[in-house]
Amino acid sequence: MNRLLVGTLAAAALTVGLGVGLTLAVTRPAGPGVTSAYPSALGGALAPGWMSGGTLPRSMMGGGADPGRVMGTVLATAPGPRVSLAAADHLSDRTPAAAVVNRAQRRITFHGGSVVLAAVASGPAAPMYSFEIAGMVNPTIVVPAGAQVSIEVVNRDTDMAHGLVIAAEGAASSWMPMMAAAPAFPGAAVWVLGDATSAGLHATTMHFTAGAPGTYQYLCPVPGHAAGGMVGTLTVTG
Repeated sequence: MNRLLVGTLAAAALTVGLGVGLTLAVTRPAGPGVTSAYPSALGGALAPGWMSGGTLPRSMMGGGADPGRVMGTVLATAPGPRVSLAAADHLSDRTPAAAVVNRAQRRITFHGGSVVLAAVASGPAAPMYSFEIAGMVNPTIVVPAGAQVSIEVVNRDTDMAHGLVIAAEGAASSWMPMMAAAPAFPGAAVWVLGDATSAGLHATTMHFTAGAPGTYQYLCPVPGHAAGGMVGTLTVTG
C-alpha cells in the first residue's frame, strides 16, 4: 500500500508538469497507529511510505511548485470526514469551552484536564500559511501536563494540502518538517489533508496526552509551509 500511494503521488507530479526525478531517502519515525477513517492523515501502517521512513518524490521538494499543491490534488478524494465551508468558518471563530482567551496577547489558556479545540488551516480571517483558532491567527495555546487534548483540524484551503503536527521547539526552521519532525507526543499529528471537493472540506481529529512541561510548536508539516508562517506555540505547564 505504501509503495502504491507513493507511486500515485509521483504520477500526479508528472500530470501537473513538475517532472519526477530521483527520490530522497528519509528516516522519520513511523507515525502513530491508525485511529481514523482517513489513515494517511494520521500516519501508521496504511500511510504513504514518505510518512514512515520511505522515499519522497524529488518533485515534492521543489521544481517550482508548492509541494502542497501536489499532495492536495492527489489526496482530494481520499476517504474521511468532511465539513462544509460554513461549518469550517464557525469552527475557526469558536471559543473553546473551559478556556481563558486573551485576544490582546493571542493566547488561549486551559487549566483543566480536558482540552478540546479546532484549528482551521487557511481560515477565513487568516493568511494562507497560517492556522485560525478561536478567531486568532496562530495563537499561543497553554495546557497543563497530563491534559487529554483533542484538536479538530480542518483544511479550508481549496487547492493546497495542509496538516498539523505538535513538534519540538525549533522544528519549524526546517523546510521539510514532514521528514524531520516526529510528533512530540504519541498521536499528536495530522500529517496531510487534501483539497476540498464537492463533498466538502477534509477534517479529522487528533487525540493525545500533553506530556512533559515545556515549549513546543504546532506547525504544518507540508514542505515550506511552516517556514512560510504556518506555526504557533504550544506551552505545557507543570
